[in-house]
Amino acid sequence: MPHRSPSEPTPEAEAEAAAQPDRFNQARAAQSVAILEDYAEMIGDLIEEMGEARITDIARRMGVTHPTATKAVARLKREGLAVSRPYRGVFLTEEGLALADRVRARHRTVVAVLLALGVPPDTAEMDAEGMEHHVSEVTLAAFESYLARED
Repeated sequence: MPHRSPSEPTPEAEAEAAAQPDRFNQARAAQSVAILEDYAEMIGDLIEEMGEARITDIARRMGVTHPTATKAVARLKREGLAVSRPYRGVFLTEEGLALADRVRARHRTVVAVLLALGVPPDTAEMDAEGMEHHVSEVTLAAFESYLARED
């Protein structure tokens, strides 16, 4: 067996280092999707409450600047999830509405599981905001099955 110098990485360490960029890329892609989902959900909520979603209201509710909200809405429009009308607000397309509904349902399920586990309501809402975007369909189905047994 050839002798390695102490500074030379092991094959396992090399394999781990080679896999890191893929994991970071997956994490960034997931975060990008999560942001898109949050905006679609917020626009859906605003439309339900006020009949339309103005950039100013989106920015205020999301806690971001007007340019940040404008950039996110532009991405939603590029993805075919939203449209805007001059001197009116932003509206979700059918696909955008479906996305907002899916995100809202996932959120409710995650909150319900956390509450069933004894997590305080404010904490459950806050934790669900992050978790809802990363729950797989398999885990979501298990959550729903668990909740059905609780009833």
